[in-house]
Amino acid sequence: MSGHSQFKNIMYRKGAQDAKRAKVFSKISREITVAVKEGGAEPGSNTRLRSALISARSENMPKDNVDRAIKKALGGDAAVDYQSVRYEGYGPGGVAIIVEGLTDNKNRTAPEVRSAFTRFSGSLGEANSVSFQFDHVGYILYNSTVGSEDEVFEAALEAGATDIICGNDVFEIICPMEQLSTVRDALTKKFGEPSEACITWKPKNTVPVDAETARTLFKLIDLLEDNDDIQSVVANFELPDGLVDLG
Repeated sequence: MSGHSQFKNIMYRKGAQDAKRAKVFSKISREITVAVKEGGAEPGSNTRLRSALISARSENMPKDNVDRAIKKALGGDAAVDYQSVRYEGYGPGGVAIIVEGLTDNKNRTAPEVRSAFTRFSGSLGEANSVSFQFDHVGYILYNSTVGSEDEVFEAALEAGATDIICGNDVFEIICPMEQLSTVRDALTKKFGEPSEACITWKPKNTVPVDAETARTLFKLIDLLEDNDDIQSVVANFELPDGLVDLG
């Protein structure tokens, strides 16, 4: 059950994203707007919206920004017509990568994603060309200060979690994606709101990469994440022990 997280092991790089606050807020706003248009403005009955609001809080996004995104959706803004997109391919070292986004122009986004893969020794594949190497799961993140390892393990398993990963001062809780709301709600009652709660892709196996490959891979991931249309990037790489600061 426990051990070092392999599929979220780029989280330590999150601090480097602080300089991109405005871009982060813009992406969360887009997610909130789409969530409201799809399922309404009540978080209790809209799982996607609730997850987006959790992301907004974890990023200290101003309430005015959140309210603006909700009002934009409720106002029926004809200009707001985002489509969900997913791109799959291989990065340097044969690392499988899944890129998900929200775009108002697929003809713009697809070439930009393809160009990023090509620029950093990768190749964009067809739909479902790498997703078979991942499981689509619910993911919940808590800081390790919420309770002891035993307390979190017991509560998570009782709530319906299938895996709990303890490491790097956090608890990562995995559950079937269909049960994300149920598991999250049960854990929220006991430990408060999580730092993150979303549906993501968990690699079935990971690919070890050396420092040089990792540097190129991170440049690719950074370029993809810097794209306004891209919401998330997941890859199945594994860093060697002790390899953290790549400069």
